[in-house]
Amino acid sequence: MTATATRTDFAVRSGGTRQLAGTTTLLRFALRRDRLMIPVWVGVNALMILSMPNTLENLYGSPADRAELVRDTAANASFRALIGPVFDDSIGALTAWRVGVYAGALAAVVSLLLVVRHTRDEEESGRQELVASGMVGRRASLTAALLTAAVANAVLALLVTVGLAGQGAAGALAFGLGLAGVGMAFATLAAIVAQFTESARLARGLTAGLLGAAFVLRAAGDSASDDGSSALTWVSPLGWLSNLRAFADERWWVLLLFAAAALVQGVVAYELAGRRDVGMSFLPARPGPAFGRLGTAGALAWRLQRGSVLGWSIGFFLAGVVYGGLTDGVADLVGDNENAREVFQRMGGQSGLTDAFLASMVGMMGLIAALYVVGSVLRLHGEETSMRAEPVLANAVGRLRWAAGHLVIAFAGAGLIMLLAGLGFAAGYGKQVGPILGACLVQLPAVWVVGGLAVLLYGVLPRAAMAAWGVAGAVLLIGWVGPALDVPQAVLDLSPFGHLPKLPGGGMEWGTVVVLLGLAVVLTAAGLAGLRRRDMTT
Repeated sequence: MTATATRTDFAVRSGGTRQLAGTTTLLRFALRRDRLMIPVWVGVNALMILSMPNTLENLYGSPADRAELVRDTAANASFRALIGPVFDDSIGALTAWRVGVYAGALAAVVSLLLVVRHTRDEEESGRQELVASGMVGRRASLTAALLTAAVANAVLALLVTVGLAGQGAAGALAFGLGLAGVGMAFATLAAIVAQFTESARLARGLTAGLLGAAFVLRAAGDSASDDGSSALTWVSPLGWLSNLRAFADERWWVLLLFAAAALVQGVVAYELAGRRDVGMSFLPARPGPAFGRLGTAGALAWRLQRGSVLGWSIGFFLAGVVYGGLTDGVADLVGDNENAREVFQRMGGQSGLTDAFLASMVGMMGLIAALYVVGSVLRLHGEETSMRAEPVLANAVGRLRWAAGHLVIAFAGAGLIMLLAGLGFAAGYGKQVGPILGACLVQLPAVWVVGGLAVLLYGVLPRAAMAAWGVAGAVLLIGWVGPALDVPQAVLDLSPFGHLPKLPGGGMEWGTVVVLLGLAVVLTAAGLAGLRRRDMTT
C-alpha cells in the first residue's frame, strides 16, 4: 500500500478525530523540550508567592498594623495602581494583594511563550511542515501547545493551593485557580495572535504588548477606585484576578470570566488554524526593499532584535516613571513600621528611607534587565537551531563577527534600557537626576555577568544553553525574595547583584564594579572561544 493511500484511508477512517491525531505524542515532545523552562519559571513564581505570608507576618504581625496598612493603601492611588486594591487585612488577603498582579503577569508571560514556541516558532523553522507530513492532525500542534500551557498553569495552581492552604483552603484554591485562569487567557490569546503573523518574534511581541495594555488598564481602573469596581479594571484579566477577592469573601463566579475567555479565544484560534496553510498567516509579512540594507552581520542582528529593544526601552522608561512617582509616598506607607523599613534597607542600603526605596526599586529594574540580556544572547541559539545562521556563515562572515552583532545589541541594549529607566525615575521623582542615573548604570556590571554566563553556556554547552533562563530566574528569586526573608548574606552573595553598591545614598565601590566587569568579560570571551571551536548544530 502506498503512503498516499495509507494517509487517505487514515483520513476517511478517522472522521472528525483526525484533526487531533498525534496530539498526545506532540504533548509529550513539548513537555520534554520544556522540561527545564516550565519547572524553573513555575517554581520561581510559586516561591515568590509562598514566601510572602512569612514576610508579611514579620512586617505586620499585629491586626492593628495590618488594618493600618489597608487604610493607607486604600488612600494611596499610586500604590493601588502599582499593586491593586486590598480587600481584607488577613495574611492570606494581603498575600494575594501583594503578589497577585505580578504573579498573574508572570503566569501570562510563561503561557504565551510556551504557546508561541510550539506553534509559530515551529512553523517558522520549518519543523511543523515535517511533522505535518506524517499522520498528524491539522490542529494537533495547537492543541499540544495549549495543553502544555495548561500543564504549567495547573502545576502552579496546585503549588499555590497547597502552599497557602494554611491561610484558608477556599482562598488558596481561588487564588491558585485565578492565576491559572490568567495564564490560560493569555495562552489562548497567543494562539490567536500566532495565526495572524508569520514571525514568532512578532507574535511574542504583540501578545506581550496586549499583556502590557491589560496591566495599564487595570492600573488606571484601580487608581480611580479603591474597591476594584472601575470598568477599566473589569476589562483586564489581571483585574479579574484582583476582583476574585481570594481570602476575602471569594467571588467564585469571576472564575467563569476566565473560563469564557479561554473557551472563546480557543475556539477562534482553532477556527483560524483550520483556514490557513502551514507556515502562512492571515497577515503575511511585507516584502523587504528591492535593494537590501543588511550588508553586515550586525545590521542583520539589529533588524532581528530592534523590536525587542524598542519594547523593553518603552517598558523600562514607563516603569521608571511609575516607581519614581511613588517615591514621595513611600514614607507615608511605611510609617513607623520598623520591619518594613528594614526590608527596604536590606534591599537598598542603610541610607534614608527615600534613598533606600529608590535603591531597592533600581535594583529590581536591574534584575529584570538580566532577563532581557539572557533573551537577547539566546537569540544566537535560536538562529543556530533554526538553521538560519547557516546561510549567513556560509558567506564571508566568521562566527565571531556573526555572534558579535547579537552580543552588541544584548549588552549595549541593557545599557540603553537601564539609562531610560533612570530617566523615567528622574521624570517621576523630579529630584536627584544625576544620582539616580548613576544608580541605574551601576547595575550594568551585574547584568552583564548574567549575560556572560548565557554566552558561556551557549558557546560551550549549546544543548544546555536554555539553562541560562534558570540562572536568570535564580538571580531574580534571590534578589526579590531574599531580603524580605532575611536570608543569610552568603545566599545573597550568590547573585552578582548582591555585590553592587547601594545607590543612591550609599558609597561607590569601584573595586567591586571593576571585578564584576572583568568577570563579565572573561565569561563572554570563554563562551566565544567555545563557539569558535565547536561544531554548529545540525
